[in-house]
Amino acid sequence: MSPEKQSLTFLHIAVLLFGGTALFAKLIGLNALDITVYRTAIAAVALSAFLVLTKQAIRLRQLADYGIAIILGIVVGLHWVTYFAGMQMAGITIGIIAFFTYPVMTVFMEPMFSKRLPHLQDVFIAIMVLLGIYLLVPEASFGNQVTLGIATGMFSGFLFALRNILQKRYFIGYSGPQTMLYQSLVASIMLCAFIEVPINQVAEKDLYLLLLVGVIFTAAPHALFAASLRHLSAKTAGLISCLQPLYASFFAFLLLNEHITLTTLIGGTLVISGAFFETYLVNKQAKAVK
Repeated sequence: MSPEKQSLTFLHIAVLLFGGTALFAKLIGLNALDITVYRTAIAAVALSAFLVLTKQAIRLRQLADYGIAIILGIVVGLHWVTYFAGMQMAGITIGIIAFFTYPVMTVFMEPMFSKRLPHLQDVFIAIMVLLGIYLLVPEASFGNQVTLGIATGMFSGFLFALRNILQKRYFIGYSGPQTMLYQSLVASIMLCAFIEVPINQVAEKDLYLLLLVGVIFTAAPHALFAASLRHLSAKTAGLISCLQPLYASFFAFLLLNEHITLTTLIGGTLVISGAFFETYLVNKQAKAVK
């Protein structure tokens, strides 16, 4: 198998596993914060072992980078809590569609750092995405669990977009596993004081599921994703990542019996299409600049 085909295989496996992560919001009998704390702690241990076994660096090169790592860890920790909370309230399919507004949010947030205005086509795509979200909302009231879940999922998307922008600008020199090690560790330490269920009271079934989500659905896909970028472009990685909601919805239907209504299908198609085209346009513009 050629390096390019191997990298493509790694990428598809990583995105498939990322899509499966959402399931654990429903499968694990803990609240979103507890899931995040235990998941990130397990992922940090697994990523540390991976870096040691592959003889990659663990220490950061500059003292200032540890401060950036702490900020990134705080943002990603809040992102993961709201990510799982959104899934628990709105369901896997609707929750992950709401989260996948983040590529469009990124386009409107980046000008704050790069001092440039979004293009007209970006505004059009944003309107399309907002229409998709409107179709998902059952009623304009935060008293509705699904509506609150959509809002939480979108806030999680905002935090994820912020993390990506900050990481790209200030932490780009480190590998995916090394970056995620510090972010997972900071997130776990930051949130551990707020857990409701101590580890010795977690059900045995949930412990196994936490190990599964921490190692197989967190540490492994981030390592695979980083490895895939050695022989694939960022454009390819970004476009294939848009398959994540499709995988998540399929898993939710198969394992949790979550059915998709016609309105959800139309709204989801608008949101994911917006994410797909925005990712394509951003990478096309980046290629043109080169």
